Amino acid sequence: MRAAWYTKQGAARDVLEVGELPDPGAGPGEVLVCVGASGVNPSDVKMRQGLRGPMPFPRVVPHSDGAGIVEAVGAGVDRSRVGERVWLWNGQWRRPLGTAAEKIALPAVQAVRLPTSTSFVEGACLGIPAMTAHRAVFSDGPVDGQTILVTGGAGAVGFYAIQLAKWGGATVITTVSSEEKAAHARGGGADHVVDYKKEDVAARVRELTAGRAADRIVEVDFGGNLAASRTALRQNGVIAAYASMGNLEPALPAYPLMAMNATLRFLIVYEMPDTAKAEACADIIRWLETGTARHAIARRFALDDIAAAHEEVETGKKIGQVIVSISNELA
Repeated sequence: MRAAWYTKQGAARDVLEVGELPDPGAGPGEVLVCVGASGVNPSDVKMRQGLRGPMPFPRVVPHSDGAGIVEAVGAGVDRSRVGERVWLWNGQWRRPLGTAAEKIALPAVQAVRLPTSTSFVEGACLGIPAMTAHRAVFSDGPVDGQTILVTGGAGAVGFYAIQLAKWGGATVITTVSSEEKAAHARGGGADHVVDYKKEDVAARVRELTAGRAADRIVEVDFGGNLAASRTALRQNGVIAAYASMGNLEPALPAYPLMAMNATLRFLIVYEMPDTAKAEACADIIRWLETGTARHAIARRFALDDIAAAHEEVETGKKIGQVIVSISNELA
């Protein structure tokens, strides 16, 4: 099979190779998937750069997310799954072979039915961003009738969080840093958009909620936004944070947060409980089947151009996700 890989960490053009590797086989409890498209996430780039620890295996085929068709199944897996359209998650998590290849074998539970209304390119967007968004929105129960603040609504996770919160019946306020990003967030269904570079976020949230503040905050920068979040969050509210790049080790105002009876939830998609992963997959399928889901694709690259795809993610300037097309027939 054709695949991309690296045997050492470093700059994309210095370490990424494309060529032929042996086809994998489906082991017990696994499915073998012909990959149509592979999603590139910041975590994939950071692992290749060496920012997430040393080389975990002698050779790594990168990327956790993707979509394709089940070609074969291993022992213990229902043979009726052969031919099923699927989207993939955690493909390269603690495994050497990810989705940047024509084929991948992985546990059957990590290949989730993809509705026919969703393309393989769109399916490759889901994994890390959509499952993270689902956990951040729904980790503490239904959101129907609540007000959710999604910080960074133009990002991959934020864009899905807006849509899933709306699907769940919430009113959504989101923050952005430009008019272009504001338009993107509105396209995802945000009810109110706040430019955090020009406006006082906490004051604006309280104004939009008639002083009640947000029931939950889906947080892209816990440390950087903590001061504003304390004011933007209502009593007994929840902050669900999946990143904190603005301040990696923030000082926590413990007693003020205690007085609010606030819940702080930190999450990383790879380590979510199995029940949370199953709930996310089930809900994402139901949401996709409504036909209202929107997927933001910034650029698509051929497998031979995977280094350019990684570099595109590294710029941090894109709105939408970067996809590597693996199979022309499927993607």
